[in-house]
Amino acid sequence: MHDALLNPGTVYDVCAWLIRLVMLVVLPLRRTPAAARSWLLLILFLPVPGLLLFLAIGNPRFSQWRGERFRQLQPFYSAVAERLAAAAPFGPGAGRDIAALGRTLGRLPAAGGNSIEFLDDYDRAIDRLIADIDGARHHVRLLAYIFADDHVGRRVIDALGRAVARGVACHVLIDAVGSHPWARGTLGRLRAAGVEARAALPFRLLRRRTRRDMRNHRKLFLIDGEIGYAGSQNIVARDFRPGIVNHELTARVTGPVVAGMGAVFLADWYLETQVMLAPLPEIPAPTGEAAVQVLPSGADYPLEGFETLLVWQVNEARERVVIVTPYLIPDEDLLGAMRTAVLRGVKIDLVVSAVVDQRLVNLAQSSYYDDLLASGIRIHRFRDYLLHAKNVSIDGRLAIVGSSNVDIRSFQLNEEVSLLLYDPAAIARLEEIQHGYIASSDALRLDAWRRRPALRKMAENMARLVGPLL
Repeated sequence: MHDALLNPGTVYDVCAWLIRLVMLVVLPLRRTPAAARSWLLLILFLPVPGLLLFLAIGNPRFSQWRGERFRQLQPFYSAVAERLAAAAPFGPGAGRDIAALGRTLGRLPAAGGNSIEFLDDYDRAIDRLIADIDGARHHVRLLAYIFADDHVGRRVIDALGRAVARGVACHVLIDAVGSHPWARGTLGRLRAAGVEARAALPFRLLRRRTRRDMRNHRKLFLIDGEIGYAGSQNIVARDFRPGIVNHELTARVTGPVVAGMGAVFLADWYLETQVMLAPLPEIPAPTGEAAVQVLPSGADYPLEGFETLLVWQVNEARERVVIVTPYLIPDEDLLGAMRTAVLRGVKIDLVVSAVVDQRLVNLAQSSYYDDLLASGIRIHRFRDYLLHAKNVSIDGRLAIVGSSNVDIRSFQLNEEVSLLLYDPAAIARLEEIQHGYIASSDALRLDAWRRRPALRKMAENMARLVGPLL
């Protein structure tokens, strides 16, 4: 009897059932129902591998030390917000309720007096950035998820080197995982050029750092505190994946709101280094009439900022919503908001990419297409390029451009940044770009979609089970 109890198979079975029972209690805590169901299903069938995976990536929170460091930034953000609101108040008109929620979620107010230029030509955006760096007089601060040391990255590094030679202080943050294939070369070249460069969120298993899949996904490029870039574009060749060419959208902004963009960079630099590069960002002079708001989001914040605002605004929509995203794994709140909006007569267009770079994610997102199409939501698949742009327009009264995808990773895990645009002219320009996306896309038809192979449907359903974990 004693030998039977020590049988390895028996020990494994006992451990497996203990894991299942304990995780049945642990998993629902502080997780969405969809995420909890996915974890429970995985652990039900693969208890030991599932537990190991959960220990690696199951906690959607940063380490305690980072949380404390982020709390130390509260006075900084409050001071920036007060100065920005006083220097460039958001004037009367539509959008004040959105701006109020945006400030609650991201700590930064909307600011008037800005100018906005959209750059949807990949090479032109890089050329424009390099020209701005070459014109820098005081400082350049770049934050990129991917910063490669390929021919595009080297052009930017060379421009930074020229800036350093002129006495311009240059600081660069690159994401440790997003830039991993190039990180050693990129950081080496940057430092050799005299640039202060750091890897954000480094993954070190035994050093109380962060889980590997919680990333700094922001793209923020700042010159002299007067020019700011935000959007989807990284610093890498647009065809860095073999056979795939990226199509992006970046907003180049001047005016007071650049101080809010600068505050996000200063905070991120402090989180990584405990060094504050400046007590407060300077507030630039007005350059136009557009009202713009910076909305940072991520696991540092108590609420899912981008998702919360998006769901609310889809619920508020009256005429039309256009959502452009390469990765679409909506949660139940967003699905419900879109379905209800269609029932109210709102036209909803989703623009996704026909070109695929992440197979499992694409299978998971494809599993939603039948339900979305059946609900009356229109889906357009952009041809020829990987449409990596991330933007939203709602009723001609709000536009969003930034780094956030429409999936759980961007909603809850990654550090993201979005620009909320309240200016009718800027919104109209973005709508023109979105109409161009739709014209270059193939509309997905429900009857044709339902004729896809049964094996494909099975693969989609299996991928959907782990969709909340992707």
